[in-house]
Amino acid sequence: MGQPTPATDDGWWRSAVIYQVYVRSFADGDGDGTGDLAGVRARLPYLAELGVDALWFNPWYRSPMKDGGYDVADYRAIDPAFGTLAEAEKLIAEARELGIRTIVDIVPNHVSDQHPWFRAALAGGPERELFHFRPGRGDHGELPPNDWTSEFGGPAWTRLPDGDWYLHLFAPEQPDLNWAHPAVRQEHEDILRFWFDRGVAGVRIDSAALLAKDPCLPDFTEGRDPHPYVDRDELHDVYRAWRAVADEYGAVFVGEVWLPDTERFARYLRPDELHTAFNFSFMTCPWDAARLRRSIDDTLAEHAPVGAPATWVLCNHDVTRTVTRYGRADTGFDFATKAFGTPTDLDLGTRRARAAALLSLALPGAVYVYQGEELGLPEADIPLDRIEDPMHARSGGTDPGRDGCRVPLPWAAGEPHAGFGGEPWLPQPDGWAAYAADRQAEDPGSVLSLYRAAVRLRPEFGDGPLTWLPAPDGVLAFARAGALCVVNLADAPVDLPAHSALLLASGPLDAAGRLPADTAVWLRS
Repeated sequence: MGQPTPATDDGWWRSAVIYQVYVRSFADGDGDGTGDLAGVRARLPYLAELGVDALWFNPWYRSPMKDGGYDVADYRAIDPAFGTLAEAEKLIAEARELGIRTIVDIVPNHVSDQHPWFRAALAGGPERELFHFRPGRGDHGELPPNDWTSEFGGPAWTRLPDGDWYLHLFAPEQPDLNWAHPAVRQEHEDILRFWFDRGVAGVRIDSAALLAKDPCLPDFTEGRDPHPYVDRDELHDVYRAWRAVADEYGAVFVGEVWLPDTERFARYLRPDELHTAFNFSFMTCPWDAARLRRSIDDTLAEHAPVGAPATWVLCNHDVTRTVTRYGRADTGFDFATKAFGTPTDLDLGTRRARAAALLSLALPGAVYVYQGEELGLPEADIPLDRIEDPMHARSGGTDPGRDGCRVPLPWAAGEPHAGFGGEPWLPQPDGWAAYAADRQAEDPGSVLSLYRAAVRLRPEFGDGPLTWLPAPDGVLAFARAGALCVVNLADAPVDLPAHSALLLASGPLDAAGRLPADTAVWLRS
């Protein structure tokens, strides 16, 4: 491998449109039913035409795939199902030639139980210090060391034949690392350099607030302060060290940080820590004008003191797709309501998703688009015997899991498996070909055409702040630079404010030129 040119941080990330690629479900280049890097490389022209600035790849590393790749066995190798390291290097370079940067996913909280460190730990080696091994409680050590529960349901501890227990905040196949050990910190800094040396422009940090644990591993008590494993102060030293590495390369970070305390959240975005963090309040907000405005205001306010740009996202690989979520009577985010068969009006959901796309792309900051959102895909119902997400099994079948938003994409309406490649690893629903990218590319009224136009016209809003405009109840209206965005979440049509030109609409205006319900427009002032 030749010496790559380091990524340059010219502030591109402050207003970027970043496309999330779940490789396994994006495009299958070799016909085996699993998406791969060859499939992504073949679709780079599509992504360039969409106009995105960067691609965020979910984990593409060697993995047993017990949690969709978030159980990493080797950070320096591509999983054979996806391709090779050489192919990843070509993909990074080819995307960059098209003006598209690459962001990779790092999972620092845990590794796979097939990782060499954990296998050595199980064999009784000194690597046990790199994890959280403890004797059990009870007369014979038969009880877990504490009462922590897994994010996927059930206890956060698994007992080994030798009697000891190990900690896993997620699946048993994902043992938590001990971030108090210097070898863990050094290894991850080396991993960052490994990928930055290959031209990666940024890193998304999974479960970014969970790494540090109270060394006493106490029982969880509601309201305990500080929390035994969420948002602990010592974690910031880790990210300051990471930032020093990133600054050498001009690379950037985006953290997955779920915190209700806005001041604590903003600490991760200080100038010497992470560049950006995901904004979950906006994504989880129901289709309600007052609540969306409050979410937008709160988001901008919490980022302002540290000078960090906001991020906006409607959906990702863990969340019910926007069309389905907005087509429900209760459009708020709730993992419990994503079960199969929840009544959904797809026409309503699609109208709202189109309007939400214009809303998010008009806001100041960066925007993340999950693959398939630009096609208006709904959540898919997965047959029970085909579900792979461990959330389903760990919940005893009460949670359907996240596979419904991970169904392989439809590319060509007239080809087998809607042009994805071989028979997909998750079944595509009947009628999936109706959403195919080739069909939508020829339709100026399609969701894909709307996204392409919106990304192209987004610079009309400039880099300036947002100013709210007077508007009727149920309507969001704001100005940035020389453009206006108006979104009607009320039940009846509304008049448009004064403007010089209509730039883009998520749906047709009515016969009187008014903005119908569940519709958004961009206007030139």
